[in-house]
Amino acid sequence: MTEDEIRSRVRESYARTAVNQASCCGSSEAESAGKRIGYTESELKSVPQGANMNLGCGNPVALASLREGETVVDLGSGGGLDCFLAAKKVGEKGRVIGVDMTPEMIDRARQNARKGGYKNVEFRLGEIENLPVADGTADAVISNCVINLVPDKKRVFEEALRVLKPQGRLMVSDIVLQSELSEDVKRRMHPGSCVQGAIMKDEYLDMVRQAGFQEVRIVKSSQYGPKNLENDPDLEVTVFNREKNAEEVKRVSELVEEARKTVAIALAATISVDVLAIKPSD
Repeated sequence: MTEDEIRSRVRESYARTAVNQASCCGSSEAESAGKRIGYTESELKSVPQGANMNLGCGNPVALASLREGETVVDLGSGGGLDCFLAAKKVGEKGRVIGVDMTPEMIDRARQNARKGGYKNVEFRLGEIENLPVADGTADAVISNCVINLVPDKKRVFEEALRVLKPQGRLMVSDIVLQSELSEDVKRRMHPGSCVQGAIMKDEYLDMVRQAGFQEVRIVKSSQYGPKNLENDPDLEVTVFNREKNAEEVKRVSELVEEARKTVAIALAATISVDVLAIKPSD
């Protein structure tokens, strides 16, 4: 597929998610899934209902060392969960800008902001490869399980560098590969899957450095592997039915043997990482 085709399929998938309030994994247990990837119960209860759409793979706000009065830009802000958590950290004197390429997500995030009465959060429609944000705006740029979906990841990191102030921080939670996946396995994955666009861990970190960042390091990593899958037969995943040309939510235990093997292979190859990097001083 071309980059435009990939972008279009991801946008369509997340538009459906925004409208249906489903998660990328199909789970209705958003709170328990949120706790599993690093959110606390108090954090999840502090945001408007519907903001936690179970679309992340970490908690970048908890690791970004946000301070009162800072400006934060969230790449791929979804329903607004991380923006709302960041808003509490930076306070009334701070500002949070969420950017998402899906109009339906922007609408949902804005609705959530109104429900929560947030005055220091705004959501802008745009692609994270071409951020609708001025140079040197942000003290911190965050992102949660989004950059893996973008074909031109280096461009995203270059844009993050551009909108950051000198010594600004990049804090990204994302999915990377620790071993190569075959093209056949990737083709079988859901079009909006975090796995389909994931790249090798070292390649990912090199792209961050090539964009101009310094002090690039992984501060945390975790894996939901095949053993977890065996102990969680009710885990739900979104699969793409090519015959119906439509998405379907199924329990892993309901999948045919070949599909279960594909899920297990993908889980064994991927890890969630929290990457921190610093923009150099001028």
